[in-house]
Amino acid sequence: MDDRTGTLDEALERLHTTGPERNGWLSNHAPMAVEALVRHGQAATVHRWLDHYADKLEEAPPPTRTLTAADAAGALGDPARITDWTLFFGRELEARPWREVLAEWWPRLLPGIAAGATHPVIRTGHAVRTLLESGAAGTTGPRLAELAHALGYWAARHQPLPALVPLAAAPSAAAALDAVPLVPEQDGGIRARLAQLTAFPVWGTAPDPDTAKERLVELVTAATHRYGTHGHGEPVMLVHAATAPNAVLRTLPALPRELWAPSLAAAWTAAAAVTAAYGPSEAVVCAPVSLAPEEVFARAAAHGDDHTIKFTDTALDVGGPLALAAAVRSIELNPPVL
Repeated sequence: MDDRTGTLDEALERLHTTGPERNGWLSNHAPMAVEALVRHGQAATVHRWLDHYADKLEEAPPPTRTLTAADAAGALGDPARITDWTLFFGRELEARPWREVLAEWWPRLLPGIAAGATHPVIRTGHAVRTLLESGAAGTTGPRLAELAHALGYWAARHQPLPALVPLAAAPSAAAALDAVPLVPEQDGGIRARLAQLTAFPVWGTAPDPDTAKERLVELVTAATHRYGTHGHGEPVMLVHAATAPNAVLRTLPALPRELWAPSLAAAWTAAAAVTAAYGPSEAVVCAPVSLAPEEVFARAAAHGDDHTIKFTDTALDVGGPLALAAAVRSIELNPPVL
């Protein structure tokens, strides 16, 4: 990430006075979107974008009481303690290397990967990518604080999915996504939809860390391509079938290798859950495009929608004509905000 102007740190400092949600449950997407904008050469647009997004921000809720490691387990999944969790992780990251804190908490948070409509893990993936690419010299206070906000949000919203029956094994990620049963009542918020989950195809296991990474790349690729043909089912929510597993993929290099296989399994669960909750019953044709990656992202930035920006960021990670076509499809399906 070439952010010579310091725009990302400025934006994060501006955002860290706000909470991770508004109206009690809608996620604050700004930290993720501005990281993607800066990464793809759109730093000059960040503060204007934030000015436009400002009416979707709320002040952080006040802390209730100090959270300690001893009582953390009892507070897991308590959204009333979002700020307590953020402050807890802020203290942890001041006291220890960020990779050490992440390695300790990642396996504890993974079972709740679908919580908050997968936004906490996505925010974590953006924060970790920034820290990895910054290097030791670029590990700034705002970037560490962003990881604290992301992990705190995840811990507060942590909620595992219901027990799931294993269905027939799928031979590939694309086939597995095609075989995910849709929930019977695709209505209401994501929590009501996820409560209806009963079974997923068997996929997302790996015998070793390297295979886990390869299959995670396959999953992100399949979910990104699938948005092009299935994103019309719910254009905003279905981006998370790709951006959530990609957040896990971005985090792998910061994790001990023994956590890569369980990370794959959790990423598959997240992608399948979003697909089941919002996927349409029929596919449509996704028209090819003849645009360079930077042109596609520039269009997403000009479009301004936070989900579109984040999905296009993932599509550029995947690369190739099908991913770029899916990104353009997201620009067409989601209403512009700029």
